[in-house]
Amino acid sequence: METETLAAAADIDFSMWALFARATITVKLVMILLIVASFWSWATIIQKCLLFRSARDEARRFESDFWSGEPLDELYRKMGPEPDGPAASVFAAGMTEWQRSHRDDGALIPGAQARIDRSMDVAIAREAETLDRGLSLLATVGSVAPFVGLFGTVWGIMHAFIEIAQQQNTNLAVVAPGIAEALLATGLGLLAAIPAVIFYNKLSADSGRIVGGYESFADEFATILSRQLDS
Repeated sequence: METETLAAAADIDFSMWALFARATITVKLVMILLIVASFWSWATIIQKCLLFRSARDEARRFESDFWSGEPLDELYRKMGPEPDGPAASVFAAGMTEWQRSHRDDGALIPGAQARIDRSMDVAIAREAETLDRGLSLLATVGSVAPFVGLFGTVWGIMHAFIEIAQQQNTNLAVVAPGIAEALLATGLGLLAAIPAVIFYNKLSADSGRIVGGYESFADEFATILSRQLDS
């Protein structure tokens, strides 16, 4: 009897596709949702990695130009009021307000320093929002996907027990397929959640460092402009 049971279990296809095909419609929907969430997370991860690398490269190029000794007015004239790079945009925001703060006679309008600082803070906040956009998706997938997978597992196990009760048979050939199908949902949930959590933490830290670099540059630039105001 035991030999017949093992032989019947050995004949069952336990491939991923077979487990998916045998699952109930509810468990299938859960698996599809988790697969879509996983692909969406990886697309976001790749896009953010490319964006952050581009932002770091642009910041290095801009700082090299900024500290090259070229006059700031000339650098601003070459870049224009709306440059493409985020670091250059922070500089352009400060320079635009600096030029607007001059009267026709060359004198400065009172409160210029505060307005310049605010302009750069707004530019930094805008760039930080761009860097952080999409990270909430990774946080959501990382926190929700395991529970969605667990829901699929619970549903699948419940269905397996119903089949056992209907067939009144608890041998391995009856129990194993339903349990395997149910556990596949949990595996997919973890497969979606683990990379999302890891890269959310990494990308959040990278975003903070990039924005911190913009803030440091804004402070240095504000100090340079402050010397100009004092003189």
